[in-house]
This record gives sequence, structure tokens and C-alpha cells, in this order.
Amino acid sequence: MTIIGLVGAGHMGSGLGWALRAGGHDVVTSLAGRSARTAGLVRAAGLRVVARPADAIAEADVILVVTPPGAAIDAATEIAALAQVTLPAQAGLAAQAGLAAQAGLAAQAGLAAQAGLAAQAGLAAQAGLAAQAGLPAPGGLQAPAGRKLVVDLNAIAPATAGRVAEVIGAAGLDFVDGSISGPPPTVRPGATVYLSGARASEVAGLHWTHAVPVVVGPRAGAASAVKMSTASVYKGLMGLMAQAMRSASSHGVLEPVMADLGASFGTPYEVALASTKASRYVAEMREIARSQAEAGLTPALFEAFAAVWADIADRPLAEGKPETVPAEITAGQVVEGLPTAG
Repeated sequence: MTIIGLVGAGHMGSGLGWALRAGGHDVVTSLAGRSARTAGLVRAAGLRVVARPADAIAEADVILVVTPPGAAIDAATEIAALAQVTLPAQAGLAAQAGLAAQAGLAAQAGLAAQAGLAAQAGLAAQAGLAAQAGLPAPGGLQAPAGRKLVVDLNAIAPATAGRVAEVIGAAGLDFVDGSISGPPPTVRPGATVYLSGARASEVAGLHWTHAVPVVVGPRAGAASAVKMSTASVYKGLMGLMAQAMRSASSHGVLEPVMADLGASFGTPYEVALASTKASRYVAEMREIARSQAEAGLTPALFEAFAAVWADIADRPLAEGKPETVPAEITAGQVVEGLPTAG
């Protein structure tokens, strides 16, 4: 069974890890430098914990990355650096021989015959040992299926996903672009995991439970584009609702405003839940603005939403945790936790 490494085992990450563990996968992560809250989420999800992030990277066949949007590039850079340490040891004789195949010396070194590596890799002689060492095979041959695969599930613009792919590819790893729509499976089963890239179908073929994988297509960046479009509506509406509630309260008309709007645009609970994630929404709004600019649209709308969520992030309600927001929270309690400057 495929071993899943998890980078970013917070509320969403641990939820996805739980969904894959329930399907029979060994899901491994490290808690080095993580908070007590994250440790609790990981324990509740039943994930296996190793001492260092490098250990998780070394053991994993597929590495899922679920970090705040603003940390996506840094996370990719760290994974690439760790892979540079762990992959040479896993490359075995190919690495020890100084990648003889790359220099066209495979036959002279006798490695193919002695270790049987060419047969194991299922490659032609000219592909040699380079692919097993995690390097591109000569002649554009496809990378072997056993090469480590990094799946970036962060809420980022397609262009940012492209940058992540470059960092990951330069480290000798394969890349799949991904995004998530819906709450963590541990909160409510049924989240959709969008995937795109050459090996997206392999990720979709994992034993997912309580989450639904959807392959968007072979182009990396497409799954991120889905997220940027859907999140612009979901989180944009939450930002609008939060601003409407705060403004109405300031003018003394919160009750009739809530009666008029009803639950069509977001309940007090949903606004409160979003407020606990405000700090990470700031970077996500900027990624949406970038995505819309790439499409030839003005980025101004979501740059403004970034400012809205930045303001909310500084309010008391934002200090809470998603899993501790009471379902019965009222509109009055929400605006008390999101006081205005006026």
C-alpha cells in the first residue's frame, strides 16, 4: 500500500490524512516545530508520527502538502532540500557509481548487469540508471512510476503552482497540482479534492474515504484555477457578510438586516468560522487577485478582500480555533468579536 507523507497536518491536513488512513494507507507526518493543537489533531486522526520532516519525506511514496497559501513556495523549497538529502541514499548503486549512466558509462561500469537495475526500472539501456536516481532520463523517456510524487493542495494561483512545480521538479520529484473544496473530512465528509497534472490519476486512485478526488486534466495549474474561482465566491461572500454585519451593528440595525438576509449569504456560525481562518485568507485573497489578473481581470476586488480579512484577523474572534466555534453563536456575538474602529 502506498505510504502517504503529510506536510502540514493542521485542521485540513490531518482531516485528509484521516480520510486516507481510513482507506488503509499508512499516513506519516512530523510534529517538529508544530503546535500542541496540531499534535492533538494528528493524534485524533491516528496518523503515524516520525521525528523529523526528512524522515516523513524519506518514507513517503506520495507527499501531500497542505499549508497556508503564503507558505506554499517555502514548503516546496524545504521539501526539495530534504529530497536532495534523502534521494541519493535511495538511489542505491546508481548514486554510488556517480550516475554512470548519465555519462554514458553504464555498460563499462557493468552496473546494469550486476545490479539488474535496468530490468528493474523497465527502461531501455539508454535510460540506464539516471531515472532510478531521480534524474530525467535521456531522450525524454517518461519517469518511472516509483519516483516520489509531491501533491500541492494549497489555495494558490496557477502561476504560483507553476513556481512550486519548478522547485519540486528541479529536486528530481514529480508534481501534481491540487486543491480542496469543502471542510476537513473529520468535520463533514465529502470534500472534493481537485487534481491536475501528468500523474493526477495516480493520486485519484489512492484509497480515499470521506473525500472525492476529481481529475481536472493533465495540465498542472488547472486544479488551482478551480480553487481560485470557487473560493472567490465562497470566501468573498463570507467577507461581504462579515462587513454587512459589522456595518449594520455599528448603525444599530443588525436585527432587521439579519432578518432580511436570512441564511442565504452565510450564517453567523459560518462567518465566525471563517474569521478564525482570517490570517490565512489574506494570502489566499491575494492569490485570487493574482489569478484574476492572469485572466485579464482587475485584481482590485480581491486585493480589497485581502484588506477586509487582514482587518478581521486583528479582532478577538479571529483568535479562536475552527473546531471550537459554537454552532449556536449569534450575530450579536459575532460582531462583538469583530469590533469596528468606529
